[in-house]
Amino acid sequence: QVQLVESGGGLVQPGNSLRLSCQGSGLTLALYAVAWFRQAPGKEREGVACISSSDGSRNYSESAKGRFTISRDYNQNTNYLQMNNLKPEDTGVYYCAADHRGNCRVAVFDYWGQGTQITVSS
Repeated sequence: QVQLVESGGGLVQPGNSLRLSCQGSGLTLALYAVAWFRQAPGKEREGVACISSSDGSRNYSESAKGRFTISRDYNQNTNYLQMNNLKPEDTGVYYCAADHRGNCRVAVFDYWGQGTQITVSS
């Protein structure tokens, strides 16, 4: 059974940092394109960052560029999203997702985690 489990969310003040983790089981994340999405209250889900297994390339949304970094640990079968200089508009539920095609540019994402809440507020 494939599972993606996110962790690392919470309440944080503006300007601070968080690191989210996405632990995979039942699949080898290094062989998948893995992305982070977020959904803010009352808004549609949006892609934040993605890393391709095919070439290791990384893609970021405009709001994430320069502040967020996506990475992976082969040994731990885990992907991470390091988020720095957090802003109130980063508040939302963050999901990780994996796609067997391995390329973020053509991914439709077969598997999803349950999400982890991030609230950025003073």
